[in-house]
Amino acid sequence: MRKSMAVFAMLSALTLPVAAQTKISGKLSCGKPDVNSSAEVPDAAGHVVALTKAACTWPTALEIEGAKTKSAVDVGVAEVHGSSVKSHGYNVSTMDNGDKVSVSYEGTATSNKDGSGTFKGTWKWISGTGKFKGIKGGGTYKGTQAADGAGMADIEGEYTVTPPAAKKAK
Repeated sequence: MRKSMAVFAMLSALTLPVAAQTKISGKLSCGKPDVNSSAEVPDAAGHVVALTKAACTWPTALEIEGAKTKSAVDVGVAEVHGSSVKSHGYNVSTMDNGDKVSVSYEGTATSNKDGSGTFKGTWKWISGTGKFKGIKGGGTYKGTQAADGAGMADIEGEYTVTPPAAKKAK
């Protein structure tokens, strides 16, 4: 009995649909932030919490299911301790077909005295509209920031989009 259950379980697993991960890469360019506010935390010199919001473009678009990323809005929060930065935020990209995809990200940065620096981190898909509803996956990013807050990031990752289940006829 146990042997037949094990064989049944293996055969069942083989018949389940498996969504293949599709690799993607692109380049995201964000301008000087439209919102750029910060407050010092009075516990130690150089401890600051910051909020930014910036408009972005995709010089090298991500191609997902035949559509390409066109523009984006990036909203992030950073905690600065001297030249060390920890950040997290959200990026919502509009595709060339009008649908949207959203990611959350977190990472670290090293900041120079003039505000320029380098950053890196990880991201994951959190939602999509239209043909991207149900998008899953994630990846990594790394890039540079100018003294005015503008930045350029190389994005790599993967995705799957599971098509919605067919509706049952009544």
